[in-house]
Amino acid sequence: MFARTTPWPLVALFTAGYLAPYLLPTTVGRLDSGLPLTATQAGAVGSALLLSSATAGFLLASRVERVGARGLARLGLALAVLGYGTAALTGSVPAVVAGAVVGGFGSGTATTVAATRIAAERDPHRASTLGLLSVSALAAAVYLTVPHLGSGHGLPLAAIALTALAVWPLTGRLPGPTRDVTAGHDRAPAPHRRSGLVLAAAMVCWSLAQNSLWGVSGRIGLEQAGLGETALGAVLAAALGAGLVGVLAAGALGARLGRAVPVGAGTVLIAGCIALTASATGPASFTAGEIAWNALYPVVLSYLIGLAASLDPRGRWAVLVGSASSLGTAAGPLTGSVLSAQAGFGGMGLVLGAGLLLVAAPMTAVAVHTGGRPLLPGAVRRRGGHAAAVVAAQTGTPSGAVPEVGAHEQPVVEIAVEAPAVPDQDAYGTAPGAL
Repeated sequence: MFARTTPWPLVALFTAGYLAPYLLPTTVGRLDSGLPLTATQAGAVGSALLLSSATAGFLLASRVERVGARGLARLGLALAVLGYGTAALTGSVPAVVAGAVVGGFGSGTATTVAATRIAAERDPHRASTLGLLSVSALAAAVYLTVPHLGSGHGLPLAAIALTALAVWPLTGRLPGPTRDVTAGHDRAPAPHRRSGLVLAAAMVCWSLAQNSLWGVSGRIGLEQAGLGETALGAVLAAALGAGLVGVLAAGALGARLGRAVPVGAGTVLIAGCIALTASATGPASFTAGEIAWNALYPVVLSYLIGLAASLDPRGRWAVLVGSASSLGTAAGPLTGSVLSAQAGFGGMGLVLGAGLLLVAAPMTAVAVHTGGRPLLPGAVRRRGGHAAAVVAAQTGTPSGAVPEVGAHEQPVVEIAVEAPAVPDQDAYGTAPGAL
């Protein structure tokens, strides 16, 4: 099913870095029930974990090439094992908080390396889809297994630490420091700065809306939809299964629709699912909303990750956008609690849905402007990975240079030349949509 060139070390590193956010609901819930913490305090610990993860991304986004992917990945995994392992084995609240912060920085470091290297892949969307599939499957397994192992606060934290430990041997296949990176190249600003900033700002709001609902989904099911704890667990398990199906669908769809349609239309559909779930007053509507939402969320996320990766072949925008997403995720539980307390669950859903509709427009615009076009017809990529300027063999086929690997679908710049055109080039036109 998968080619021999599949970047499995990056997929594994992606899984180790993303597992902590995926397990945040059960982690926070067990901190609340297993330690002398209130629900608000437990949520604050989860937010501190995600903020630490986002900080790692902001600090390390431009340093992966210089320091080396292998060394940074090992550092991140070591911090994750140390931090989460310590938090899992101790009952001291200060030690748990410190361990969560250290582990979060380790998760963010691993995610930074994975995002940077995935951006340099021939097909970053495919690599990110495999990563989401892997982390979704592992998170689902943890959600189904942990309840049968006990009620301690340390079980989900131990699962994250053990995953980081298992991924460690695969880091040997990652590259070391890049010796030939010049100072000027290393300090060069990331391309598509305006598009990257717009996408990062939109991702804060996009992720905040998702995690605001996720943080109060249990309360909606129990208090408003009338589900018992056993039925609620079954619904959430089914929703996670739908997420796996969604990731597989994203991988099968690939680039057939570009990125603009999945990002824009998918976000609009997610807004509707959030409004439906938040306003559910019975088991059927709540179940339908949760399953539909969890099926769509990873699909759109995979395209957003691919879009961020396409903005810069060195992966800086992929890391910064991912870190911005972590900021929104960290603020989600608190936002959901405040909105539901002030406006009720239904009002919260309407506010979150309206916010998603607003951010859908700029995200779609970025996708259209920088990543919405397929590769130019007639463009051929060399197996060695370097760009090759290839002119189409047939008359009338647009010509253009092939983008660098990892910088898929970059805009083609039309340059006016005052010298008369060579007669035998008259048959060739400029690339359509050139910026």
